[in-house]
Amino acid sequence: MSPKERRSGSRGKISREAIVAAALEVSDSSAGLDAVTVRSLATKLGTGTMTLYGYFRSKDEILDAMADHVMSGIELPPVEEETPEEALRAVAQAFVKLMTEHPSVSWLLSSRVTRSHASLKAAMEDVLQRLVNAGIPAETAVRCYGLLIQFALGFAAYQAPRQWGAAGGEDGAELRRQQQHYWAGLPATEFPLVVELAPQLVMLPTEAQFDWGMELLVEVLARALETEAQRS
Repeated sequence: MSPKERRSGSRGKISREAIVAAALEVSDSSAGLDAVTVRSLATKLGTGTMTLYGYFRSKDEILDAMADHVMSGIELPPVEEETPEEALRAVAQAFVKLMTEHPSVSWLLSSRVTRSHASLKAAMEDVLQRLVNAGIPAETAVRCYGLLIQFALGFAAYQAPRQWGAAGGEDGAELRRQQQHYWAGLPATEFPLVVELAPQLVMLPTEAQFDWGMELLVEVLARALETEAQRS
């Protein structure tokens, strides 16, 4: 087979979707966005760099496509009826699930704006509609949307390098034990609170911490909605 035929065959085996999937696989690992290059993706996909340039003109275009793909995949199952508090919880949980499954999304959204219709429909229009359908005034729904996505982004970015928070089962328990042991072993004269509170500090990047913060947000937002309703 000639080089030209090999190149043609390679191109037939890949697509924009395959390139984006490969890029997410690389970036969601500990390697991060810096590891996403046209050359590394070409190697991973078993093709030439020029083949990839036939689909994307630059790394920035690949990153944009990654962000759009992830945000368009948000899972927010429909319900017939729910309270504002239930809607706020559902949205917060959907955001954090998406971001913890794809740790690179927190890096992506800190450097670019998603513009595809698919991502805007799933991650913005449908989410806002969910909040409005639950009885939250439209302008307040926008503020709630911003607060929830920013909270989820911050938590996901904090958790990503702290694997003792994300891991479950025996592996997670062991990672938390090791981290707690590290903090507890610091000089008590210099770090009295860190040493004393090591069992609590080790829980900061866990789902339990996110749920605690989410309930605080929901409680505050519910009071604000009640006050707003009384004024209108």
